[in-house]
Amino acid sequence: MLPCIGQEEARIERDKALVRFENVTFEYIRRDEEGNVDSITTALDDLSLHIKKGEFVAILGSNGSGKSTFARHINALLKPTEGKVLIAGMDTGDDDKVLDIRQHAGMVFQNPDNQIIAETIEEDVAFGPENMGVPTAEMRQRVDDALKRVGLYKKRLASPNRLSGGQKQKVAIAGILAMKPECIIFDEPTAMLDPSGRRMIVETAQKLNKKDGITIILITHNMEETVGADRIIVLEKGQIVMEGTPRQVFSKGDRLKELGMELPVVTELAQRIGLSGCVLTREEFVDAYKKALR
Repeated sequence: MLPCIGQEEARIERDKALVRFENVTFEYIRRDEEGNVDSITTALDDLSLHIKKGEFVAILGSNGSGKSTFARHINALLKPTEGKVLIAGMDTGDDDKVLDIRQHAGMVFQNPDNQIIAETIEEDVAFGPENMGVPTAEMRQRVDDALKRVGLYKKRLASPNRLSGGQKQKVAIAGILAMKPECIIFDEPTAMLDPSGRRMIVETAQKLNKKDGITIILITHNMEETVGADRIIVLEKGQIVMEGTPRQVFSKGDRLKELGMELPVVTELAQRIGLSGCVLTREEFVDAYKKALR
């Protein structure tokens, strides 16, 4: 029996996806001093999803939901206990493909100091391409282009240690960009930043997605950072419990609160004063408020 058109289209879309999780389970196994299993924690539980090239996907969830474990599977820092993760068709379980996978999917971590190793900004950005064996002339061009895209080209000879937290994260992003990835995973990239730094990094991620077509996967607990995403996936105990556009997800505020999360401030305020619709931005709030006054 042939599948219906809808099923076939879904299968083709899944098979062409840049990121594919197929029934992935991951267990953290804790052992005692003698090497015996002391406890097993299931961080991902039979998780299946796919992310298309060029998508901006935000991953939400309370502490212990599996967000960071999910992120670390995308560039093979972790490998499934069961199931399969495919990045651009490459299996993360294949040790021979790990370097290729990490060139396709770069990761920006929570603390930028953990990713900065060189004495000048441009040397730090050059580290990845140099290790990939990129020719000197091409590497020079990649470094310059990456620094221009994050707005740090004029500071290229400065020491990273003199930068703000947000600027250090931009250096980390430039280092990933110089490797020319198809996908960048941001794992709680703004957790250690002030509001100005948070805004700077989120705007950079959005620009890389919209202007350059880079697939962005943003792991965060900050609801405001997800408003511009194409899709939000909410995890709980390693499983998908909510999925949809920001408007679809944030329209279910009661469910989010049951999961230990809050709505974006603007959305919460709009609901409290009785504005109609799911308001996501300040501009939408102003428009909805003006309509309510008429």
